Amino acid sequence: MTASFDVEDVLSKLNIVEKVSLLAGADWWHTVAIPEHGVPAIRVSDGPNGVRGTRFFNGTPAACFPCGTALGATWDIELLRKAGVVMGEESKAKGSHVILGPTINMQRSPLGGRGFESLSEDPVLAGLGAAALVNGIQETGVVATIKHFVCNDQEHERNGTDAIITDRALREIYALPFQLVVKESDPGCFMSSYNKVNGTHVSENPKILGDILRKEWGWNGCVMSDWWGTYSTSEAINAGLDLEMPGATKWRGEMLIQAVGVNKVPAHVLDERARNVLTLINRCAAAKIPERAEEKTADTPETAALLRKIGAESIVLMKNDDSILPLKKDKKTLILGPNAKIAQYHGGGSASLAAYYAITPFDGIKSQLTTEPEFTVGCYAHKELPLLGNMLTTEKGEPGVSWKAYNDPPSVKDRKPVDELVLKKTEFLLMDYNPETIKSPLWYADIEGYFTAEEDCEFEMGLGVYGTAKLFVDDKLFIDNETKQEKGTLFFNCGTVEEKGIVPVKKGQKYHVKVQFASAPSCKLNQGSNVLFGGGAVRIGGAKVIDADKEVEHATALAKDADQVIICAGLNYDWETEGSDRESMGLPGHMDKLIAAVSTANPSTVVVMQSGTPVAMPWISSVKALIHAWYGGNETGNAIADVLFGATNPSAKLPLSFPMRLQDNPAFLNYRTERGRTLYGEDIYVGYRWYEMLDLPVLFPFGHGLSYTAFSYSDLAVTKTEKDLKVSVKVANTGSLAGAEVVQIYVSQEKPSIKRPKKELKGFKKVALEKGESKVVEVSVETKYATSFWDEIRAAWISESGKYEVSVGGTSEEGGLLKGAFFEVGKTGWWNGL
Repeated sequence: MTASFDVEDVLSKLNIVEKVSLLAGADWWHTVAIPEHGVPAIRVSDGPNGVRGTRFFNGTPAACFPCGTALGATWDIELLRKAGVVMGEESKAKGSHVILGPTINMQRSPLGGRGFESLSEDPVLAGLGAAALVNGIQETGVVATIKHFVCNDQEHERNGTDAIITDRALREIYALPFQLVVKESDPGCFMSSYNKVNGTHVSENPKILGDILRKEWGWNGCVMSDWWGTYSTSEAINAGLDLEMPGATKWRGEMLIQAVGVNKVPAHVLDERARNVLTLINRCAAAKIPERAEEKTADTPETAALLRKIGAESIVLMKNDDSILPLKKDKKTLILGPNAKIAQYHGGGSASLAAYYAITPFDGIKSQLTTEPEFTVGCYAHKELPLLGNMLTTEKGEPGVSWKAYNDPPSVKDRKPVDELVLKKTEFLLMDYNPETIKSPLWYADIEGYFTAEEDCEFEMGLGVYGTAKLFVDDKLFIDNETKQEKGTLFFNCGTVEEKGIVPVKKGQKYHVKVQFASAPSCKLNQGSNVLFGGGAVRIGGAKVIDADKEVEHATALAKDADQVIICAGLNYDWETEGSDRESMGLPGHMDKLIAAVSTANPSTVVVMQSGTPVAMPWISSVKALIHAWYGGNETGNAIADVLFGATNPSAKLPLSFPMRLQDNPAFLNYRTERGRTLYGEDIYVGYRWYEMLDLPVLFPFGHGLSYTAFSYSDLAVTKTEKDLKVSVKVANTGSLAGAEVVQIYVSQEKPSIKRPKKELKGFKKVALEKGESKVVEVSVETKYATSFWDEIRAAWISESGKYEVSVGGTSEEGGLLKGAFFEVGKTGWWNGL
């Protein structure tokens, strides 16, 4: 696909049936081609932290980038642009013309299941960071899709919830990052959100898709629905939804042809929608990606190096009492924790992908130590049992399991497999598994592997399914997830709970593990409003049974004899995933107990925390050093080790506030759907805006992040031109190491006519400084963006006359800011657009 075409000429030649055919996907990942008019199909692909390609099941390996909050934590526009460029090249390798990302929904609550996908709780950081990613992606000719427009901020009943929100909060917080992305990068696509806003689903909301996005902001790209996020024919078309995804269509086709025929959809509106899709397809020609290209890998040393750099520069040094970090490489080291030997490199849902490789923290740390570290797990953190695949081999000794698909059930003698594979990962999402040899929606598979016990112990296995499944150990039925099924949260809320069983095993003995699976139509669950996808899903997990209290005691005893202890703690993609929100901010299982006991036993304990959103830390006063490492992509373990041992001097800053407790969060009383609606009762007071207005202490403030060196600020000055504010400040590296500092610019209005936050982030810049070096950092911000709030009476932004203060620093915390610079707006004015 290299040749472009004349959109208006093609449009003039299409009949109604052909125009309608363009307005829904052909399948999960492709648009409809019209070859007789020279219109090819284009391919789209998830997602926000890497390009998966067209397959959830047995996909082609890809580069996994750090998660959204990690990208936001870099506060580094140029680094994010470079990340976008590599995402674009990855997209080309996967034959994908359009990337479904980045995600920039606001993190109203720490509990949001997809909070890790987004960049920040602040609209300016999210918007400018995402614009940098989009610019990088689109430099390559690949098109970016900014999502999910708008207020897709929780997973609970996400398709049906109604976000009840003031126009002011919608504009100042939730729509502003999208506005900034349009202004700074002009993404080729928008993806509409699943939810309603003030009574109308966004995918059929003319105010949001038509009035704000297209008319006011002047954006003229292609709007696609989130997957199955189209809920009507005429309403969605008339509101401005160009492309229903995925295909085959539910709402267009014959229904839309009839709607046009009876003038429910005017002919010119149909032409507008078709024109936008054709323009997108035409634009994709610049990427020179063949139609339905073979998916390939692009695993290069350059990509690995960039992923490692981004990973390390996203890690926030939260606490470093007595400067115990960086650690010494030649000390006796104990590594603990459930995240040590499992690389938690992505969150769950559409952010998940098969990575080229994933470096565990244990391996990354071990590679930089001069002596062998000790290890014990200390505690478990899983919600579902860890995947069993890496402990299994096939009959031929290959890593993983054998997969045999059948058209006939196990009761049919001498049935023949119609597809055979060897797979390493024992989580199978089968929505896009459709080999031609399978003859009906109801089909069957046998999944088999051999497990060799490493020690005498009790071993627990788990089986979750969307469909039905039975697990056998040495041909004896061990887990029955067929006869009776209980609804759980697996597989985007479509699956069962994980049914479990415990088997005693002997060291060195080999056990035959077999799962008999039947596809989605066999499912006995009442699915309700859940999306039913493809062939279903099945997940096989397993882990040694431990006595949690005894394991904590064992870890504590080992800690007393170590020179330094590293606890790899946190969450994983079970807890933070598309489809469900977390129940609490607490760490799972005995993790708090482990950290408290070990840090008391050995003061040289460092906690490496991995989560995409805030977690509670009741032990924080007893821990001297803490880094927050998010979900770090392929290079997770190496990036963590680089920060722990000082190869990278940490420079990241928190892109969201860490509250002391969940009850302090502004959305605490208004998170989750209640009788079909979610009240955005905190209004504009999201994140730090809330904590500052209420003088609520936080665990760690927005913008917080330490360094192994130190910085000072002086000579703050503000110059106001007709259009811009130019803020300058002298930043000096007063410590003993080279490092980088994020200069954060906050603005507050002295006497606003209505209540406003104490201050708001309006700009930022990252600056690298050698030991003893100083630089004057200049940041320009448009005056109207620095001063305005949304006037609901005038339905416009208002920049009020009066005095404003600028404060600058490496944190949002009042004590860490240089203040005292002022400017004035002489005359009140209103504005709309960009």
